[in-house]
Amino acid sequence: MKKVILLLIITFLSCNSNKKESDTVHTEPTASDSAKTIVPGPVPDVVMTKEYVYQLGKQMYFWGWPLMNMHNRVLVMRQVPEPGLNGGAVPVAPVNHLCMTSDYITPAERYVACPNQDVVYGFGIMLLNESPVVIQVPDFGDRFWVVQLGNQRTDGIARLGAMYGSKKGFYLIAGPGWKGEVPDGITEVFRSDTNLAFVIPRAFLNNTPEDKAAIQHVINQLMAYPLSEYDGKAKTKEWAKVPSFPDPNKSEGGKEVAFVVPEKFFAEFPDVLKEVPAMRGEEGLYGLFNSVMNAVKKDSTLMPVLIKAAVDAEKELIEPLRQFKNVGVPVGNYWNTTKNGAAFGTDYLSRTSAARANIFVNQPQETIYYNQDLDSKGVELNGNTNYTITFPKDLIPKVKGFWSLTVYDSNHFFFINESKIYSLGTKNKNLKYNPDGSLTIYFQNAKPSGDKSNNWLPVPKGKFGLLLRAYWPEENMIKGYTPPGLVKS
Repeated sequence: MKKVILLLIITFLSCNSNKKESDTVHTEPTASDSAKTIVPGPVPDVVMTKEYVYQLGKQMYFWGWPLMNMHNRVLVMRQVPEPGLNGGAVPVAPVNHLCMTSDYITPAERYVACPNQDVVYGFGIMLLNESPVVIQVPDFGDRFWVVQLGNQRTDGIARLGAMYGSKKGFYLIAGPGWKGEVPDGITEVFRSDTNLAFVIPRAFLNNTPEDKAAIQHVINQLMAYPLSEYDGKAKTKEWAKVPSFPDPNKSEGGKEVAFVVPEKFFAEFPDVLKEVPAMRGEEGLYGLFNSVMNAVKKDSTLMPVLIKAAVDAEKELIEPLRQFKNVGVPVGNYWNTTKNGAAFGTDYLSRTSAARANIFVNQPQETIYYNQDLDSKGVELNGNTNYTITFPKDLIPKVKGFWSLTVYDSNHFFFINESKIYSLGTKNKNLKYNPDGSLTIYFQNAKPSGDKSNNWLPVPKGKFGLLLRAYWPEENMIKGYTPPGLVKS
């Protein structure tokens, strides 16, 4: 894996034409030297060995995995007749619309790894070359909320939520080529640099019947629709009454639905390269990738080589990212974090790592994530052992929104249990704190006795992982926080 990533870095740097002038030696300076100088790319029709195509193919697969994941999610939305729940669990909607859940997402969900049960979710895919989209935001009052808007690269394209002081209103999302007139009544316009984009609203929900009733009126005013449907008047939808659809996409072995299929990847890859414009400095990289795809057009014996590269890359490079220990930046006590969530730029390792482990992460100022699948000694967590974690009073997550700690199975989905407990945190009003103000959480398969049961997170009898979320974190949570380690009890 390290060899391929190193190759990616070297290739990118060698192809990057945006060097500072001080880094370049000019033997004959002339008046024509300028930033407009074109750096030559791959020579057309150059001979490519199969080994070269194989090695570069693995690199292309790793680079393109998140983009292909988004590309294929569109196909799901194309099959949906109206907003509803696929399999009674996953919010889906026709392109350029969204669907909301009206309660916590169900444990059966297998479309997005690492779900949480702290918020009501929404989801929608936008194709902005077909139409700009209006996001209708209600007044959330004091409730935490954020509407995540991202491009095909899974980078954020807007700042819309409680942490930004955003207000009730109509927000327009437009693609890179849109030159239309912004109608009256639009609060703000956000631009996506890719035509394919996504919207994911999140609104905090206390685990009480009262709050589950109170949130309905608010979320029923949260909508997304094409600009042609905008009339300046707020629309509503009773999300608790949307239909359920049979889910044609099946999970294999409890894993996330496969939106990237290695055997089909390179047949679709040229379309992805066209959909996602090169960022500044990526022109050389795109030229390199396109040179391989052009060679395949002329030599059909190379496609099987690329398919093998994709299959091997999935196994050797992508699959290991299903383990939290291989994702993010270590911060101590065997916890890792993602420091540049939804702001990856050319950090291809972090982008693909997040896409495999926990796609659709928020930007750090919205949510900071700490992931863990090792105990305080560096041994893999296993539900045949009991563990505890104790947050000293000053290490209980400092947030303006909420925090939670969630248990996941080895596939990064909820461990379905009879007690229906999947996470603990701000939403739980019955947590028991220690006399000194610290908080101890118990991780074990069997329910503990007494007050410990209030602070219990059930774990499977086997490997499991943890994700600590801090929504609207205080500055120290982003820059210098280390959660306590898990110890055997």
